[in-house]
Amino acid sequence: MNRNIRPYDGASPVIHDSCYVDPAAVVIGDVTLEAGASVWPCAVIRGDVNSIRIGEGSNIQDFAMLHVTHKRDSDPAGAPLIIGKHVTIGHHVTLHGCVIGDEVLVGIGTIVLDRVVIEDRVLIGAGSLVPPGKRLESGYLYLGNPVKQVRPLTESELAYFKYSAEHYLRVADKHKPNLDA
Repeated sequence: MNRNIRPYDGASPVIHDSCYVDPAAVVIGDVTLEAGASVWPCAVIRGDVNSIRIGEGSNIQDFAMLHVTHKRDSDPAGAPLIIGKHVTIGHHVTLHGCVIGDEVLVGIGTIVLDRVVIEDRVLIGAGSLVPPGKRLESGYLYLGNPVKQVRPLTESELAYFKYSAEHYLRVADKHKPNLDA
């Protein structure tokens, strides 16, 4: 049994064959990693009390913590975690029960809390705090504690989303042969 990828309460992670999950990362329970997703050292993705979905080509960098809010009578859906395609989740980011669209970059050390919705093509600066229930509009840079909309994104920033995700695909491909060494 792979000790870093494990079931919980009858739910096992579903990981596409093209994904890279570092042996020092932990993936537990109701977690789906779509094609080309990557999970880097010391990241924790814990889908034990609700589901986590990570979209195609998205990367979860070192020491990221991903979790969810449990289902209960007063909140039957709880707060699952859904990450879109080509998303970069920076080092030491905490995501908890939120929804992230496609082509988003969440900067180093950012915290995103329950029921936040981040639309497509958003850049969140390092060290930001996105409080529960907030919606971040597509096409903007957000920064701060609590996060505030700073300015529209430039063309080069918009182009960087796809570049960042594709870069991590290339890096992951170079790491994969080392898993068998």
